[in-house]
Amino acid sequence: MLTDTIIEDSRWQTVDLATLAETAARKTLTQLDLDPTVFEIAILACDDTRIAELNTEFRDKPTPTNVLSWPSDERASDIDGARPEKPVLPMDAELGDIAISYDTCAREAQSANKPLTDHTTHLIIHGVLHLLGYDHIRDLDATLMEQTEVLILGTLGVDTPY
Repeated sequence: MLTDTIIEDSRWQTVDLATLAETAARKTLTQLDLDPTVFEIAILACDDTRIAELNTEFRDKPTPTNVLSWPSDERASDIDGARPEKPVLPMDAELGDIAISYDTCAREAQSANKPLTDHTTHLIIHGVLHLLGYDHIRDLDATLMEQTEVLILGTLGVDTPY
């Protein structure tokens, strides 16, 4: 298994997050020409209270958010819009950790009038891309990340979120 999903909030069972996360993470790595069988990602499926605690602790932002990620290594490119460096094996087999909040995801999905499974799939892909060094702070990096997300989502039959 590529993903190890820890379910803290049982509401995630309604969308079978473990299977959904495994599928989204595998598709992301495969699309980027990375072998999903040699990597590991930990996923914490929590609620707004827990993710707000994590957001406060790690980002000094005392509010809930939809998804957080902690890459095991810095892989981002110094050049705006350039693809990040690929992980180096065997050292980078553990790509990092992702936390995702049921409350915020469900609220956002409902507000956007889209299925929770589609929105969650997008956020898992988004989190995995962060683990791989993709980001959206600089404009060209954001464009690259969004294009990559849309491409991967399309292979899964999920409409573009943008």
